Amino acid sequence: MSGLLLSVIVGLLGGIAVGFQNPLASQMGQRLGILESVFVIHLGGAVLAGLPLLLLAGGGLGRWRGVPWYVLGAGGLGVVLVSAVAFIIPRIGVAATVSLVVAAQLAVGAILDHYGWLGAPLRPLDPARLGGMALLLAGGWLVLR
Repeated sequence: MSGLLLSVIVGLLGGIAVGFQNPLASQMGQRLGILESVFVIHLGGAVLAGLPLLLLAGGGLGRWRGVPWYVLGAGGLGVVLVSAVAFIIPRIGVAATVSLVVAAQLAVGAILDHYGWLGAPLRPLDPARLGGMALLLAGGWLVLR
């Protein structure tokens, strides 16, 4: 299987996971409270990630001290994401929430690519990429209306 095809498949699987995670997080947030649901969701994720690490005797986990300090903020950003979707879905629906999240991810991703920040491969914005972004943003707008 080519690297590109594998990347597309993994990306689609990740998108499917987020698509289901959002409404599940929202349901939990409505029943437990947003902070409580974020805690339970991340605890469940920690357990699920921890099981294979136990089998791998920790894998490379011991090298965590060697990563740049700002990289450790990724977990906090996950808390922001889960909190946001738990809050927004009951107010505007799943599709509109996903559209907002994807639009924001697209904008941040384009900036990171353009400047090569945070280890992203340098991919300057060109007319074709801007056109693709415009189409995705237009679709997001239509979903939000």
